[in-house]
Amino acid sequence: MVVLIPPPGSLVLPFQRPGVDFLFLNARVITMDPAKPTAQAIAIQGDRIDWVGTTDEARRLFPNPSAVIDLHGATILPGLIDAHVHLLSLGQSLLRLNLKDVADEKDAVALVKQRVATAAANEWIVGWGWDEGKWASHYPTNKALSDVAPNNPVFLVGLHSFAAWANKKALQLAGVNKETKDPDNGKVLRDEKTGEPTGILLNRAQELVEKHIPPMTLGQTEKAIELAARECVRNGLTSVHDARVSPIMLEAFRALIRDGRIPLRIYAILDGADEALVNEWLARGPELDPQHRLTIRSFKLFADGALGSRGAALLQPYSDAPQSKGVITTPETKVYQLTHRSLEKGFQVCTHAIGDGANRMVLDAYARALDELPQSPDHRLRIEHAQVLAAEDIPRFVKLGVIPSMQPTHCTSDMAWVEKRVGPERIKGAYAWRSLLATGVHLPLSSDFPGEAVNPFYGIYAAVTRQDPNGNPRDGWNPEQRLTLSEALRGYTIEAAFAEFEEKIKGSIEKGKLADLTIIRQDIGGLKPKEILSIKVLKTFVSGKLVYEAEPK
Repeated sequence: MVVLIPPPGSLVLPFQRPGVDFLFLNARVITMDPAKPTAQAIAIQGDRIDWVGTTDEARRLFPNPSAVIDLHGATILPGLIDAHVHLLSLGQSLLRLNLKDVADEKDAVALVKQRVATAAANEWIVGWGWDEGKWASHYPTNKALSDVAPNNPVFLVGLHSFAAWANKKALQLAGVNKETKDPDNGKVLRDEKTGEPTGILLNRAQELVEKHIPPMTLGQTEKAIELAARECVRNGLTSVHDARVSPIMLEAFRALIRDGRIPLRIYAILDGADEALVNEWLARGPELDPQHRLTIRSFKLFADGALGSRGAALLQPYSDAPQSKGVITTPETKVYQLTHRSLEKGFQVCTHAIGDGANRMVLDAYARALDELPQSPDHRLRIEHAQVLAAEDIPRFVKLGVIPSMQPTHCTSDMAWVEKRVGPERIKGAYAWRSLLATGVHLPLSSDFPGEAVNPFYGIYAAVTRQDPNGNPRDGWNPEQRLTLSEALRGYTIEAAFAEFEEKIKGSIEKGKLADLTIIRQDIGGLKPKEILSIKVLKTFVSGKLVYEAEPK
């Protein structure tokens, strides 16, 4: 229980320091500062950390704080940072039909039927969350959806956004039929006998239907992002890297910040496929907010798709689909060109790459741009996911100064089926956190929510165990790639801050840094691994302000 203690009045003696806004006392402080790894007390002045030390020292040095917060042994962590998220998608998932945990087609159709019962005729039923990876060997058709929703177009995006499931009404409105050609980097699945679309649209083929859905208004976008941000701070997050930001999202971010409706710091990674947006920002240059609420200095590209839908680009064919190597969605030349232009203008590039073929291609493109612009030593180029790597490419990350931005729960979500995709040899380079870290790279960690859970402690658990929440497999999946608890915490704090060029201002608890703090009930260092899943966030502070507080029990 957190108790506010009125500070006793006292004379300020020569060894005492000027008053501060408040003190945290009797805490377990994990600082992520190698010079002072642990502490018991923190003094906050304004939006900054003023001092870190012991409880006894705090009482002596700061006799006149505005308030004292006695944490009675609770743990203070640096404000947790998720280095790869999709805020708008999370907000949409809170507003739209949620299919995240449906077991099969029957359960999904039942939820659609419920939504249709309250929908107007011709109203779009839009949902999200069915697992296109797990369902890849038995994708459903549009028949069951069409039977329960004959008069409503239905469009259900997969968990990782690399496949969508549409009913007949949606396909008809979009003009998708047996004559429709597959778009570049996309595929319309078809009935083998009739050639008619089944309702499953892979990768860019989703756009054939998606573009006919009425777009979100600015007000709806603001509402979705605000909901998502509140869910973040409830889970102890103080900063996120939003990994594909559009113009309307930027407008919404600015409005929410202006109105004081978003309690979260945002590192906006702009949609690099939007040429007008790219050209606009390369012309105007990075936007570095002095308050560190919204930073704009990076672009997002997609080099390939996902392993679940076999869209990830591999060097050799899929072990369970020898006719396919996956798909390169952005050619190497375009990755190189945007990287070259971005480095010249002070922008970072973050490229989604899942398969070993896509990762090699991106590393090659980055290497070419860096070779031509050697004056950019602190570029911090990133590869998002870096899921499957050829052994010879692992040392290239540190050599080139490229950051592998990885998601621990992708490993534990995929481990049941991923070896079937890539085979026993390539799997050695899959989700290879330890192999990468051993080379000396910076390793930020993240969730990629809403495809995975928002809760960062789920990611920390996955990183240190390589087990599912039930503790399987017993010794962890490919356990030699596990991280230590300290390494996992670094991934969600100082390493994530490094990935956005802000390690000097946040990511650890040190004097002068932003007062972003995550307070949890348990002593995380003393927990059994499985107990990490039950960690409760008590309070979240951003800029020294309380932005979330758990309900008292």
